[in-house]
Amino acid sequence: MDMVAGIKSLAEAASASDGLIAPPQSPAPPRDLCTDCGVSRSSDPKACGRACQFINPDYPALETRVHGRTRDAARADEAFFGPFSSMHRAAMKTPLVGAQWTGVTTRIAERLLETGMVDAVLTVAPHPEDEWQPMPVIVTKAADMARCRGMRMGYAPLLALLDTARAQGFRRLAVIGIPCQVYALRALEAELGLERLYVIGTPCSDNTTTANFHQFLKLLSPEPDSISYLEFRADYHVELRFRDGGVRKIPFLKLPISKLPPDFFPLTCRTCVDYTNTLADITVGYMGGEGEQWLLARNARGEALLDLVRPELKLSTPGSAGKRKSAVAGFLKNVALAAGGLPVRSMPDWLRPIMGWLMPRIGPRGLEFARARVEMKAVETVLHLRRQHPRRIKTMVPDHIWPLVAPYGLLPAEDERRADRTESRNGLP
Repeated sequence: MDMVAGIKSLAEAASASDGLIAPPQSPAPPRDLCTDCGVSRSSDPKACGRACQFINPDYPALETRVHGRTRDAARADEAFFGPFSSMHRAAMKTPLVGAQWTGVTTRIAERLLETGMVDAVLTVAPHPEDEWQPMPVIVTKAADMARCRGMRMGYAPLLALLDTARAQGFRRLAVIGIPCQVYALRALEAELGLERLYVIGTPCSDNTTTANFHQFLKLLSPEPDSISYLEFRADYHVELRFRDGGVRKIPFLKLPISKLPPDFFPLTCRTCVDYTNTLADITVGYMGGEGEQWLLARNARGEALLDLVRPELKLSTPGSAGKRKSAVAGFLKNVALAAGGLPVRSMPDWLRPIMGWLMPRIGPRGLEFARARVEMKAVETVLHLRRQHPRRIKTMVPDHIWPLVAPYGLLPAEDERRADRTESRNGLP
């Protein structure tokens, strides 16, 4: 029995009694600078060479293919956030139980299934053996989207499920993914033979293994198993919720970052140039939401997704306050001084509570916070690649990144500029 036929039989058995399919997956072959998006586990693992964000990305070409145009630096904030048609601060009028925020993302997917606009949704659910571990699943019933609410931490080979979906005969799909998954999906989209594809993107800054994440939880609480929820908020705090109903908020500056190993966040995450998921049809995340969610509809499909849930949403115009320049400059200094891995934390202990109180009040907030995070990720990308993979800068750093880091004194050397886009992309590095 070939791989696709085997996957199909497993999927049919699973789908006979459930609207959530989680077929077993093959092991991931070794890859350099890999976030295990799932392409390497698919029936065509060599597709990594033409799909991976970390080899030779071509954002202008894919933005044009997906949105009908590339980002317009002259249009407010597209230089930071990529192409979009509308931007909102959003929250469900009635928050969904178990959602990470109020449930906007999962509600959009529910509506797609309820209305029959798609046959299935590819997303992640909690692993039955570890609720923090993401388990890639295919959801075919709207009611089962509730099982996918909440945050997971770890690598999720989501795109390997494209084989299963096609074997099942699904031709109208929605995918909820982080940027590295979405980039590979868009790069391969024309080859998938789909009738319809909707992409719901969530922003992503840094990921780690689920095992590493458990170590982080142990540093946050003497009873890590009692933590049921964790979120990095735009008010400079990490919010923890506990199974007994307790809530604790920890200022960013008081997090035990210095106790984490240097490789806690992989180099891929420290060199990601697409924090805002620019190739999604709609991006839903926290950065510019000021305590609610931040929603960017990027094209006509994204606006249609927004319309599905618009009557259920509270929508308003995102705010912006504070100044980002000093925060980004300080971040650059710490990254530049670091021997490798995480930024150096040199602030005296006595000053941390004071700054932890001040930052939500005087630091960048709303859209200015989002701009700051995008610039920080751009700075981090350039500095880490210069330190660890200098030869990759000219292929891994898109042209739109250099204007973001130029105000902080980071200018491309002659051998760091992009290669001619007409060059063929041949295989893996």
